[in-house]
Amino acid sequence: MSTDAAPAPQDVYTHGHHESVLRSHRWRTAENSAAYLLPQLSPGQSLLDVGCGPGTVTIDLAQRLAPGEVVGVDTSSAVIEIARAAGKDAQANVTFDVADAYRLPFAADSFDVVHAHQVLQHLTDPVAALREMRRVTKPGGIVAVRDADYSGMTWFPRSDGLDEWLALYHEVTQANGAEADAGRRLLSWVREAGFDPAGIAPSAGTWCYATPEDREWWAGLWADRSVASNFAAQAIEHGLADEVGLELLADAWREWGQQPDGWFTVLHGEVLARA
Repeated sequence: MSTDAAPAPQDVYTHGHHESVLRSHRWRTAENSAAYLLPQLSPGQSLLDVGCGPGTVTIDLAQRLAPGEVVGVDTSSAVIEIARAAGKDAQANVTFDVADAYRLPFAADSFDVVHAHQVLQHLTDPVAALREMRRVTKPGGIVAVRDADYSGMTWFPRSDGLDEWLALYHEVTQANGAEADAGRRLLSWVREAGFDPAGIAPSAGTWCYATPEDREWWAGLWADRSVASNFAAQAIEHGLADEVGLELLADAWREWGQQPDGWFTVLHGEVLARA
């Protein structure tokens, strides 16, 4: 355990765990969300997945690392119960627990790999979380982080409604003390956390939604998020939008999703850092 007695930052998870959010999280796999890390993995390694959500990526990684111990942690007890149910019959070498990224309940030098996907963008002090992740990583082990960069997202055809959605998303995350454009900042944060620059490997990756099925899925979940997730509740709470405005954003997402030539790409920053 860390001996630092300072209180942990109070973070707000912009998305929350509405069904529309979990729908997105359950789609994620090691292949589509951690491909930059996979060449570094070998059976028998131990891995900690920080901010594991419903556990789909964690379970996928555990299958690759068996018989190595894999642990997924998240601050939400409700989502940890979902992950436990998913992992119960999937992998014997994976467990899930509630934990704080700033106060990981593990001894120093515990894991060969510490992984965090779409986590640092929601933290008010991502550098402190990276230092804690480094603490629990074995010397020579890997800390792997990947985050979206909202300003780097792009789509076609042009949509004033999606422009408004993106502006509102930045306003909400700024009000929460978080950083929507985390992807481009990962390298800077990792360096500030004290990792040896010689052991840092930055890269970028994308998700692309352009087939009719992918468009419908992506547009549908963001239409639902725009009116029913924590993002919507926080937009109203911060006085940044009202219910009518949010419904218009949902309509814009549905309209984009019906475009036969619709294309949407999510840019991610990625960093592998040796502890």
